[in-house]
Amino acid sequence: MELAELSAVSFRYQGSADYALRDITFTLKEGEYVLLTGPSGCGKSTLCRILNGLIPHFYRGELRGEARVAGYDVRSTPTYVLARHVGMVFQNPENQLFLSSVERELAFGLENLGVSESEIERRVKWALEFFNLVELKDRPPYMLSGGQQQKVAIASVVVMEPEILVLDEPTANLDPVSAEEILSLLDTLRKEKNIGILLVEHRLEIALKCADKLVIMQDGRIVEEGDPRSVLLSKHTSIIGVPPVVEAHKVLSGKGIDLGAIPLTPHELASAIERVMRRERGSG
Repeated sequence: MELAELSAVSFRYQGSADYALRDITFTLKEGEYVLLTGPSGCGKSTLCRILNGLIPHFYRGELRGEARVAGYDVRSTPTYVLARHVGMVFQNPENQLFLSSVERELAFGLENLGVSESEIERRVKWALEFFNLVELKDRPPYMLSGGQQQKVAIASVVVMEPEILVLDEPTANLDPVSAEEILSLLDTLRKEKNIGILLVEHRLEIALKCADKLVIMQDGRIVEEGDPRSVLLSKHTSIIGVPPVVEAHKVLSGKGIDLGAIPLTPHELASAIERVMRRERGSG
């Protein structure tokens, strides 16, 4: 089932002569994990804003083409309606957290929706446990580490049970260990809840292993999309930077060492090298 469908979408911000998006056709399916990347200014954030209705309702401009999210036309659907279906997480969690405790932060959106007290209690309890926040539930968010704050920000969106989760570089300010933990939680979440995830991320080495589809944007266009291993063989990887494990695979392949499919993680590369070494020992 397709949760988001963009067909020939172009968008130009009010007062700008240039289009931020140019003829974008894109789909996000139920349970799909899409990794979106590209150089700064290529249109990634603009695409995210269309999915949650900020474009065209808050960011004015010229919108062409058709954009439907959860079956709704984004042009004619108020953002508060789309917000029930699309959750948005930004780069800086401090912009989303403002209450006196983690527990209150998670309950806030549900209270505004008029969810029953028993249902709020059930959902908040689940989120605290899923994101490993139980011991922090009474702490004010501003006293948490960056990784903990980002988990709270994501949990406060996920507790609303959206069908689509859009994350605009949520690990940009995190260390690799915290980033890895959050991306692994997201992968588990989409498998358990069958939600569609669009992750904007530039650190491919920590995000690739979870992605069903890799999308590369440049100058407002989608220039490459598909299975991550296939996309990483394309010429457009030069604009995003290739992860070290992919570079290592290319170097070794160029020396006649057949490692099989392109690895997405150091573990996959190490396993491929071990297979080659065992094969060489066996033939020797």
